[in-house]
Amino acid sequence: MSEEIILWTSAEFGFAAIPDEFSTGSSMMPQKKNPDLLELIRGKTGRVVGDLVAMLTILKGLPLAYNSDLQEDKERVFDALDTLKPALDLLAKFWPMLRFDTKRMRAAAGGFALATDLAEYLVGRGVAFREAHEIVGAIVRETAEAGKTLEDLSGSDLRRYSRAFEIDAVAILRAENSVARRAVEGGPAPSTVKMRLKELGRG
Repeated sequence: MSEEIILWTSAEFGFAAIPDEFSTGSSMMPQKKNPDLLELIRGKTGRVVGDLVAMLTILKGLPLAYNSDLQEDKERVFDALDTLKPALDLLAKFWPMLRFDTKRMRAAAGGFALATDLAEYLVGRGVAFREAHEIVGAIVRETAEAGKTLEDLSGSDLRRYSRAFEIDAVAILRAENSVARRAVEGGPAPSTVKMRLKELGRG
């Protein structure tokens, strides 16, 4: 989670801005915000993974039932909890203050990431996945070589690659439609997210 936010708030992505309260300034670059909190939480992962490895090493040689080796579990468990609890507390305070640049995120969505949607469309029309994979691979390759992206394709463009493409295939080539199709439990579709927010008393 920390790594993704660090990435999203970098200049290259610019999907979000770190709140001033959770960042520090650079000693050299006045425009820079250092994501110190997130970097420290990311770094703590090594400590907790170390606790896990220690526990697994303790347990791996034990027969069934209690052995005195298990006295060693307390230090590892308590250390992991003492490391995790402050991180979760800080992230709970951090998330409501994080602001996303939805316009920039929308501009970055779609593109060749929609290739999977095209392959799934063909499979839904009875095309074997291996063949669908090859067809869409050719579409991506030739579209990229032409300096275009999938959203630039028309229905007739798609049908040059497979007669299985109907006019409704063009609607798939929109990021919002791709997300809306993932209406499974835990999925990103707006309908699913709204339902989950309602369950949490936030919708």
